[in-house]
Amino acid sequence: MVTPLQLDPTVVANGINNVWVLTVTFLIFFMQPGFALLESGQVRAKNVGNVLMKNMSDWFLGTIIYFVVGAGVVGVVGGLTSGGGISGAFAHISDPTAWIGWLFGAVFAMTAATIVSGAVAERMNFDAYVLFTILMTAIIYPVVVGFTWGGGLLSAGGFIGSALGAGYLDFAGATVVHMCGGIAGLVAAKLVGARKDRYDANGNSQPIPGHSMLLAVLGTFILAFGWYGFNVGTQATILAVEDGSLTFMGAALGRVALVTTLGMSAGGAMAMLTSARYQGKPDPLWTANGLLAGLVAVTGAVPHVTWWGGALLGGLGGFLVLPAFRFTVDTLKVDDVCGVFAVHGVAGAVGTALIPIFAVGGFAVNQFALQVIGVVVIALWTIVASAIALYAISAVVDLRVTEEEETEGLDEGEHGVSVYPEFVPDNRREGGVAADGGSVRTDGGNVRTDGGVPADDTEVIDDE
Repeated sequence: MVTPLQLDPTVVANGINNVWVLTVTFLIFFMQPGFALLESGQVRAKNVGNVLMKNMSDWFLGTIIYFVVGAGVVGVVGGLTSGGGISGAFAHISDPTAWIGWLFGAVFAMTAATIVSGAVAERMNFDAYVLFTILMTAIIYPVVVGFTWGGGLLSAGGFIGSALGAGYLDFAGATVVHMCGGIAGLVAAKLVGARKDRYDANGNSQPIPGHSMLLAVLGTFILAFGWYGFNVGTQATILAVEDGSLTFMGAALGRVALVTTLGMSAGGAMAMLTSARYQGKPDPLWTANGLLAGLVAVTGAVPHVTWWGGALLGGLGGFLVLPAFRFTVDTLKVDDVCGVFAVHGVAGAVGTALIPIFAVGGFAVNQFALQVIGVVVIALWTIVASAIALYAISAVVDLRVTEEEETEGLDEGEHGVSVYPEFVPDNRREGGVAADGGSVRTDGGNVRTDGGVPADDTEVIDDE
């Protein structure tokens, strides 16, 4: 006689859900090479190695710091801003059952930190950047998490959330992760200063072409792929237990997946149309940035809004990318190389603030008020904390490389390497021929063929 295997459905659900969380965590980690490619393509060839080094250091330094310090700060801030206790804030360090959850949180922290590197590319001192990454993952980002996902200030049990009778809605981090990283990058880019020749004598912005649109667009697709882990993976419960039986959460997963897809598609489409209207032809790089902005815009909203609401939010994010970038560069006079404030900051803020407008359950005034207040609180904290951190770092090391290093290229100046030795055999040599017959510029090794690829603009300046 065969006895049926008796299984506790709760044990089965927990096991499968934990494996799901690990799987999507690995998928989110794959966004790191996506960021590396996206940023590398938008800088000159002489600075690619430095961008890669910064992206790698975000991961291996950030994970250590977030494990030892950052994740505990989340608990401390959550407790202090909600009237709760903080005694178990650092319990994850010695609790093996908490390590899967910690790793899931860590990949989000690394995303916030990595966003900064795209804003300060081509001129920030590597030592200063490393110190800022440490502070970003130890304090700046964890405080934002403590305010929100950590049960603090803006949550339903926090001081502001409870006063409004609601909890701040940001499902997968449109503001908690992306806006935080985008605003930190904006502040850092402002304090480090613009790249040499970014502005002329009259203060007008001048485009500095990047070296590879191919890498930038390939990085965009990798990021979009990893974003399914970011958004759909945050729906961590795929099996629930109801009345002693297992229930598959297919509807919840489906909504998140659909809104994520429609948001990115609408963002790309609107950016394509906007760039065509602005410059006469649809631009691939602006379209890629719009696709990412669409994803950012719906990241906080995916389970909360209707499918058409998600499409509208994503489209709005894509539409705003180009004018937001022009405002950053031309009005604020901030040299944001990869447009991180437009893509991550503006899209994250707008998409999250407008969640109640398109909510599945209908509009609620108190929820809308909390969304706006939450965006403002997170923005103000990030601005102030980032500025203080950078001023403190500047007292220890220079925020910026020397003018000679910037001209030579940060690959040689900071790391003593050349990422493209076949194409740029010596950054200090004049002349040379690129593999495809194009000329090698003498300004530090930027490969230009038929006009070059704009790093953060739509115009190209002829060598003549």
